[in-house]
Amino acid sequence: MNFLLILFLVVKPFSFDDPNRLPTKCETCKYLTNEISESLMKHNSPELIETGYNFDERSTKKKAKKYRDSEIRLIEVMEEVCEQILQYNVHAERSGSLRYSKGESQTMGTLKGLRDRGVKVELGIPYDLWDTPSAEITQLKKYCDQMVEQYEEEIEDWYKKERDNITLTEFLCEKRILKENEKSCLSEKFVENKEEKKDKEKVKKTKSDKNKRDEPKKEAKTDKSDL
Repeated sequence: MNFLLILFLVVKPFSFDDPNRLPTKCETCKYLTNEISESLMKHNSPELIETGYNFDERSTKKKAKKYRDSEIRLIEVMEEVCEQILQYNVHAERSGSLRYSKGESQTMGTLKGLRDRGVKVELGIPYDLWDTPSAEITQLKKYCDQMVEQYEEEIEDWYKKERDNITLTEFLCEKRILKENEKSCLSEKFVENKEEKKDKEKVKKTKSDKNKRDEPKKEAKTDKSDL
């Protein structure tokens, strides 16, 4: 027997400074700089690349430079950095900037678990759209694009001169973008609590059970010795 679960979502009017609804300037800068730093770690090849010709009359060889020190590396990272924000989800069970994180939220995991067990869950949107970026995440991506456009030169300056001396978060967010009373989100660190761990285990078990139910039944093999 299926049960009907109807969730009513009430959204308050948007305020840029409201950390409980849409992203603040601090949250935008925090996740922008986090994504740039993480992407630079991934784009960290030690290989040499050709960057232009050596105009020495006695040489026609191209100039070579380490990829990790090249502008190409930064350009490649910056081209995709704000798109990475769309991989985030709103974790409504967390407070402050911690509400934004990659991976499925505790709430969504619970709802999917209910649906997999046959409970009818109505969110007002089709099931195949449950994992699309929410309005809040889309806004975070928009703010990210705006911040990149406004502070592109500062980011490039950090990359060329300061990246070995100071984190991008400190260089850009703490020292250039945020006022003293806007920096609180930078110190917020996520620590998974026992309840979230239990919910993850429940969701994992539910998915495992569903996969087992969906597996086609294997035909029993006939043992020749029984013939």
